[in-house]
Amino acid sequence: MRSQNLVKIVSSVVGIVVAMFFVVLVVSDPDQDIVAKSPLLGQPAPAIASETIDGNQFALERRKGSWVVLNFFNSTCVPCINEHDLLVEFADTEAMNPNAAEIYTVINDDSSDAVRDFFDKNGGDWPKIRDDNGAIAVAFGVARVPETWIIDPNGLVRLRITGELSPNLLSEQVNKLRDEFTS
Repeated sequence: MRSQNLVKIVSSVVGIVVAMFFVVLVVSDPDQDIVAKSPLLGQPAPAIASETIDGNQFALERRKGSWVVLNFFNSTCVPCINEHDLLVEFADTEAMNPNAAEIYTVINDDSSDAVRDFFDKNGGDWPKIRDDNGAIAVAFGVARVPETWIIDPNGLVRLRITGELSPNLLSEQVNKLRDEFTS
Protein backbone atom coordinates (compact mmCIF):
# COMPACT_ATOMS: atom_id res chain seq x y z
CA MET A 1 0.00 0.00 0.00
CA ARG A 2 2.77 2.39 0.93
CA SER A 3 4.67 1.70 -2.30
CA GLN A 4 1.53 2.44 -4.34
CA ASN A 5 1.10 5.76 -2.56
CA LEU A 6 4.78 6.56 -3.09
CA VAL A 7 4.48 5.76 -6.81
CA LYS A 8 1.42 8.01 -7.08
CA ILE A 9 3.19 10.87 -5.28
CA VAL A 10 6.34 10.56 -7.39
CA SER A 11 4.27 10.33 -10.58
CA SER A 12 2.31 13.42 -9.60
CA VAL A 13 5.44 15.40 -8.80
CA VAL A 14 7.09 14.38 -12.08
CA GLY A 15 3.90 15.27 -13.96
CA ILE A 16 3.76 18.71 -12.34
CA VAL A 17 7.44 19.40 -13.11
CA VAL A 18 7.00 18.36 -16.74
CA ALA A 19 3.86 20.50 -17.07
CA MET A 20 5.66 23.50 -15.57
CA PHE A 21 8.56 22.98 -17.97
CA PHE A 22 6.18 23.10 -20.95
CA VAL A 23 4.47 26.22 -19.60
CA VAL A 24 7.85 27.94 -19.29
CA LEU A 25 8.74 26.96 -22.86
CA VAL A 26 5.44 28.22 -24.23
CA VAL A 27 5.34 31.59 -22.46
CA SER A 28 9.04 32.45 -22.43
CA ASP A 29 10.45 34.98 -24.87
CA PRO A 30 13.47 33.38 -26.54
CA ASP A 31 16.67 35.40 -26.59
CA GLN A 32 16.73 37.02 -30.02
CA ASP A 33 19.93 38.94 -29.31
CA ILE A 34 22.61 37.41 -31.51
CA VAL A 35 25.12 40.13 -30.77
CA ALA A 36 27.64 38.22 -28.70
CA LYS A 37 30.26 39.08 -26.13
CA SER A 38 33.92 38.52 -26.81
CA PRO A 39 37.15 39.49 -25.05
CA LEU A 40 38.17 41.01 -28.41
CA LEU A 41 35.51 43.74 -28.25
CA GLY A 42 37.18 47.14 -27.97
CA GLN A 43 40.59 45.56 -28.59
CA PRO A 44 42.80 45.70 -31.69
CA ALA A 45 41.71 43.11 -34.22
CA PRO A 46 43.98 40.08 -34.46
CA ALA A 47 46.78 40.53 -36.97
CA ILE A 48 45.71 38.23 -39.77
CA ALA A 49 47.26 37.75 -43.15
CA SER A 50 46.25 35.26 -45.78
CA GLU A 51 45.45 34.87 -49.43
CA THR A 52 42.13 35.19 -51.23
CA ILE A 53 40.79 32.32 -53.28
CA ASP A 54 41.81 34.39 -56.32
CA GLY A 55 45.45 34.43 -55.18
CA ASN A 56 45.61 38.00 -53.89
CA GLN A 57 47.30 38.83 -50.60
CA PHE A 58 45.18 40.01 -47.69
CA ALA A 59 46.42 41.65 -44.49
CA LEU A 60 43.80 43.03 -42.11
CA GLU A 61 46.18 45.72 -40.80
CA ARG A 62 46.22 47.26 -44.29
CA ARG A 63 42.47 47.87 -43.99
CA LYS A 64 42.93 50.49 -41.25
CA GLY A 65 41.02 53.62 -42.15
CA SER A 66 38.05 51.55 -43.34
CA TRP A 67 35.15 49.82 -41.66
CA VAL A 68 35.65 46.09 -42.15
CA VAL A 69 33.07 43.33 -41.96
CA LEU A 70 34.42 39.79 -41.72
CA ASN A 71 31.86 37.06 -42.35
CA PHE A 72 32.98 33.52 -41.50
CA PHE A 73 31.38 31.18 -44.02
CA ASN A 74 31.10 27.65 -45.39
CA SER A 75 29.29 26.89 -48.65
CA THR A 76 27.44 23.91 -47.13
CA CYS A 77 26.33 25.75 -43.97
CA VAL A 78 22.54 26.25 -44.13
CA PRO A 79 22.48 29.48 -42.03
CA CYS A 80 25.34 30.82 -44.21
CA ILE A 81 23.31 30.08 -47.32
CA ASN A 82 20.19 31.62 -45.77
CA GLU A 83 21.91 34.90 -44.86
CA HIS A 84 23.82 35.28 -48.13
CA ASP A 85 21.19 37.43 -49.87
CA LEU A 86 21.33 39.82 -46.90
CA LEU A 87 25.11 40.12 -47.29
CA VAL A 88 24.74 40.80 -51.02
CA GLU A 89 22.13 43.47 -50.25
CA PHE A 90 24.41 44.97 -47.58
CA ALA A 91 27.37 45.07 -49.98
CA ASP A 92 25.25 46.69 -52.70
CA THR A 93 23.97 49.35 -50.28
CA GLU A 94 27.46 50.00 -48.90
CA ALA A 95 28.85 50.45 -52.42
CA MET A 96 26.83 53.69 -52.62
CA ASN A 97 28.19 55.01 -49.30
CA PRO A 98 31.32 57.22 -49.39
CA ASN A 99 32.29 55.73 -45.99
CA ALA A 100 31.51 52.19 -47.15
CA ALA A 101 32.26 49.17 -45.02
CA GLU A 102 34.42 46.62 -46.80
CA ILE A 103 33.09 43.09 -46.62
CA TYR A 104 35.26 39.98 -46.67
CA THR A 105 34.25 36.35 -46.44
CA VAL A 106 36.57 34.10 -44.44
CA ILE A 107 36.41 30.47 -45.52
CA ASN A 108 37.61 27.51 -43.54
CA ASP A 109 37.06 23.81 -44.07
CA ASP A 110 35.76 24.38 -47.60
CA SER A 111 37.30 24.23 -51.05
CA SER A 112 38.01 27.34 -53.07
CA ASP A 113 36.13 25.81 -55.99
CA ALA A 114 33.00 25.19 -53.91
CA VAL A 115 33.08 28.75 -52.57
CA ARG A 116 33.74 30.20 -56.03
CA ASP A 117 30.81 28.18 -57.45
CA PHE A 118 28.52 29.31 -54.62
CA PHE A 119 29.33 32.99 -55.16
CA ASP A 120 29.07 32.66 -58.95
CA LYS A 121 25.53 31.30 -58.52
CA ASN A 122 24.42 33.54 -55.65
CA GLY A 123 26.25 36.83 -56.14
CA GLY A 124 28.72 38.66 -53.95
CA ASP A 125 31.83 40.03 -55.62
CA TRP A 126 33.82 40.86 -52.48
CA PRO A 127 37.08 39.06 -51.58
CA LYS A 128 36.99 35.56 -50.09
CA ILE A 129 39.87 34.94 -47.69
CA ARG A 130 41.33 31.49 -47.27
CA ASP A 131 41.71 30.17 -43.72
CA ASP A 132 43.09 26.77 -44.61
CA ASN A 133 44.58 25.99 -41.20
CA GLY A 134 41.82 27.69 -39.18
CA ALA A 135 44.20 30.27 -37.69
CA ILE A 136 41.90 33.21 -38.49
CA ALA A 137 38.87 31.50 -36.95
CA VAL A 138 40.91 30.64 -33.87
CA ALA A 139 42.27 34.21 -33.57
CA PHE A 140 38.71 35.54 -33.55
CA GLY A 141 37.35 32.73 -31.38
CA VAL A 142 34.78 31.67 -33.94
CA ALA A 143 32.64 28.94 -32.43
CA ARG A 144 30.73 28.05 -35.60
CA VAL A 145 29.75 29.63 -38.86
CA PRO A 146 28.23 31.95 -39.65
CA GLU A 147 29.79 34.63 -37.51
CA THR A 148 30.13 38.25 -38.52
CA TRP A 149 32.62 40.70 -37.03
CA ILE A 150 32.79 44.47 -37.45
CA ILE A 151 36.12 46.29 -37.15
CA ASP A 152 36.31 50.09 -37.02
CA PRO A 153 38.70 52.32 -39.01
CA ASN A 154 41.16 52.34 -36.08
CA GLY A 155 41.42 48.55 -36.31
CA LEU A 156 39.41 47.88 -33.14
CA VAL A 157 36.92 45.05 -32.94
CA ARG A 158 33.55 46.67 -32.37
CA LEU A 159 30.95 43.91 -32.74
CA ARG A 160 30.51 40.15 -32.99
CA ILE A 161 27.31 38.69 -34.41
CA THR A 162 26.85 34.97 -33.99
CA GLY A 163 24.51 32.93 -36.11
CA GLU A 164 22.45 33.82 -39.13
CA LEU A 165 21.92 37.51 -39.82
CA SER A 166 18.39 38.86 -39.77
CA PRO A 167 17.18 41.48 -42.27
CA ASN A 168 18.78 44.90 -41.74
CA LEU A 169 20.73 43.79 -38.64
CA LEU A 170 24.14 44.28 -40.21
CA SER A 171 23.27 47.66 -41.76
CA GLU A 172 21.71 48.88 -38.52
CA GLN A 173 24.72 47.83 -36.46
CA VAL A 174 27.29 49.31 -38.86
CA ASN A 175 25.35 52.58 -39.04
CA LYS A 176 25.00 52.72 -35.26
CA LEU A 177 28.74 52.16 -34.87
CA ARG A 178 29.53 54.79 -37.51
CA ASP A 179 27.39 57.29 -35.61
CA GLU A 180 29.16 56.48 -32.32
CA PHE A 181 32.54 56.68 -34.03
CA THR A 182 31.97 60.16 -35.42
CA SER A 183 30.39 61.67 -32.31
